[in-house]
Amino acid sequence: MEIGYTTAPTHLGRLLVAGTAKGVSAIYVGDSQHQLEAELRREYPAAMISKNPAQVSRWLRQLVRHLSGEQPNLDLPIDVKATAFQRRVWEALQQIPRGSTRSYSDLARAIGLPKGQRAVARACATNPAAILIPCHRVVRKDGGLGGYRWGIKRKQALLAVETKARSRKPGGSEVRVPR
Repeated sequence: MEIGYTTAPTHLGRLLVAGTAKGVSAIYVGDSQHQLEAELRREYPAAMISKNPAQVSRWLRQLVRHLSGEQPNLDLPIDVKATAFQRRVWEALQQIPRGSTRSYSDLARAIGLPKGQRAVARACATNPAAILIPCHRVVRKDGGLGGYRWGIKRKQALLAVETKARSRKPGGSEVRVPR
């Protein structure tokens, strides 16, 4: 597998976008380019990985516009490794409307596994394509934010941008972001 990647600064920190000829393989958010590159190599240890802005720059630009609220919807091709269960969870995550949240229990019920909230949480924690597979939209049953692979402050920031964009949309209703 050949993966190209590039990075850019955003209000969330450094954003790394990586992908194959088929689609996005990873979207990471962190504090340093070095840390994100190391994470990519851990996630795809057998891949040939190289910095290749030309291969992924279009996806990166769309993600940056999305994060700023300029591009509400993302329709990027995805090429991630996943178990069948992870794929079910990640597809269910993509069905949660922007600016909305669901509990881990809600998501487990949605995929037909009503007592599977811990398994759902694990699938969220291993999601390699942050933002595109919006695991930040999953919260605890009590409304608390719970965990987030890239940090709670980033989860809060993502939800805030989505809520603001949704409330500006004509006919959009204000959505409460749990704190």
